[in-house]
This record gives sequence, C-alpha cells and structure tokens, in this order.
Amino acid sequence: MSELTHLDKQGRASMVDVSEKAETKRIATAKGRIYMAAETLSLIEAGGVKKGDVFTVARLAGIMAAKKTADLIPLCHPLPIQNVKVELSANQDEGCVDIEATASLFGRTGIEMEALAAVSVAALAIYDMCKAVDKAMRISDIRLTHKSGGKSGTYNAD
Repeated sequence: MSELTHLDKQGRASMVDVSEKAETKRIATAKGRIYMAAETLSLIEAGGVKKGDVFTVARLAGIMAAKKTADLIPLCHPLPIQNVKVELSANQDEGCVDIEATASLFGRTGIEMEALAAVSVAALAIYDMCKAVDKAMRISDIRLTHKSGGKSGTYNAD
C-alpha cells in the first residue's frame, strides 16, 4: 500500500504539491444508489413529485457538486473541470435509482473526488425532493469505478 499523500513528514494534513506533475487527460467515473420504496420510485418515473422533475434537479446538483468539490473537501485542488456527466436511471428490480457520474479534465491531478461528489450530491438531491413521501430512503454503494490518467495509470473496479 502506498503512503498517504495528504500528510507531511510530521503527520500533519497537507495539500499535495502537484506543480511538478505532468498534465495528462484524466477521467474518473463513480457510481452509487439511493434505495427507496417502490411507490416512491414509481412516483419519480411518473413525474409526480411535487417539487418537480427529480432526475433533472439531481443531475444539475451533481454537476454543481463536481464543480464545487474543492470548497467541500479541504485538501482537494480546485480543478478546471472540462466535462461532467451525471446519469440517473430507475432500477425497479433493485428498488433504487442508479447514479453514475463521469468527470474529465486535462490537468496535473486526478478528478476522482469530483466524480464521487457528483454522485453523492445527486443522491442527496433525490432524497431532498422525495423525503416528504419516503423518509426511509437509503443512500448506498458510492464508489469509484474507473480512473485514468496520471502517473498511477488506470484503475477499474472489479
């Protein structure tokens, strides 16, 4: 296992110096789910949530979260994100909404946290829009599924 990069020699939290790193195309994809009652999922699909179009709001919330990740996670670098896509799909078989976010840029540091933030906040937006009818919703399975670019190369989850 590699050393933790956000600690200095004294063990204190520290921002990683990326000024000497090469710029490369970097892509990260994250996935997650929000489980809910079948009735809630049907209401979302039918467009019957009083607050509006759940998937549109969640998609926009995810994109905004990716752009604001450095404001949320203390040691993240502010990044010039060049693309963020947030995909949502109703999964009746599993009783959830599946969320996938992919973020990319040409830069000196990875974009994994931005993809993870997009999924997380998209799920929170769904919860917020539907909490009046289903307080038992459960956000789960948020994880990095792919990253490419940079010195460490490509990672694909099993």
